[in-house]
Amino acid sequence: MRPLQPVAPGARVALGIGFFVLFFAVWAAATFGGFVSKTFLADPLTMVRSGWDLLAHQGFLKDIGMTVWRVVGGFAIAALVAVPLGVAMGAYKPVEAFFEPFVSFARYLPASAFIPLLILWAGIGEAQKLSVIFLGSFFQLVLMIAVSVGNTRRDLVEAAYTLGAGDRGIVTRVLLPSSAPEIAETLRMVLGWAWTYVIVAELIGASSGIGHMITDSQALLATDQIIFGIIVIGLIGLVTDFAFKAFNRKLFPWAQIGR
Repeated sequence: MRPLQPVAPGARVALGIGFFVLFFAVWAAATFGGFVSKTFLADPLTMVRSGWDLLAHQGFLKDIGMTVWRVVGGFAIAALVAVPLGVAMGAYKPVEAFFEPFVSFARYLPASAFIPLLILWAGIGEAQKLSVIFLGSFFQLVLMIAVSVGNTRRDLVEAAYTLGAGDRGIVTRVLLPSSAPEIAETLRMVLGWAWTYVIVAELIGASSGIGHMITDSQALLATDQIIFGIIVIGLIGLVTDFAFKAFNRKLFPWAQIGR
């Protein structure tokens, strides 16, 4: 094992699975061994049984669908606005000078702090939850995309000008192709953050969704259901993350060299 030395695909899968096996083994030992009260931490078998009951008899699949829809909807709206603005900020310094102070200010504001105002403005319906995800994702996306575009190698830009490219050609044929892999990676990372915002939005004033189920389970001290809800979020995120990575590798194979 050496610094930055790549790991074979088979070994990577084995190591990843090995951590999960170790995690569940420690969890099972702590709960079945009586080291932790099941009131505070349910054991894995109880969690699985409660999860099956939620899925088969309590309509949890609908809750999962609502949460996924909110994440996709809020994040898609944020990305549709943030990507062109971030590209413009990275490509044109006057645009960056105009927007960056406010974007840098706004990205430090926690999206959860806006929930009371959003409930006042938009009620407790879907608009409020989509707005929380939008606010939590948008400003992060804009700044990270602007940095990716602005870090394009200057020699590529100068070479394009030498070959007769105009300003528009620089953006469309140099800046965008060069920064596209990093933009895609930024979208993948911020999508993970969007899951945090949707759960926070669903903890307050929601009648459906994974966060709503977790809130109801808390009132009943049903830690098995709470843990199952958290694991479902993690599994959906893991599948989404792997899908995003595979899609990025297919779109930008040159960006994988050396990884």
